[in-house]
Amino acid sequence: MKENIKAALLSALVLPGVGQFYRGRTVKGGVLVVLVSIVLLIFVVLAVRAVQDVLHVVRITGRIEDVAVVDSLRGHLPSLLWLGGILFCVWIYGVVDAFLGSGSANKDEPGK
Repeated sequence: MKENIKAALLSALVLPGVGQFYRGRTVKGGVLVVLVSIVLLIFVVLAVRAVQDVLHVVRITGRIEDVAVVDSLRGHLPSLLWLGGILFCVWIYGVVDAFLGSGSANKDEPGK
């Protein structure tokens, strides 16, 4: 299998930035891994807060009411959608860059 296809598959299936590491572009790979990790962490924290709000509504009312659940989730939805969009764009960029990026020369690191 060609090097660029392996790199793109690594970035697509493992984590964006891993394909860049595979091709020897460590700075770009490190930036992508850190960026995706931060966005994923924030996304998970906001999702957990949304679930906590729903559980709080259920605890107060004693039953699951559709309108109350939707109202409690409505405040979290825009930020989750933005973060999901950012994550999607960074993921696609990582895959495309791993596929189309230059070979194993470390052009993005100073002194090389």
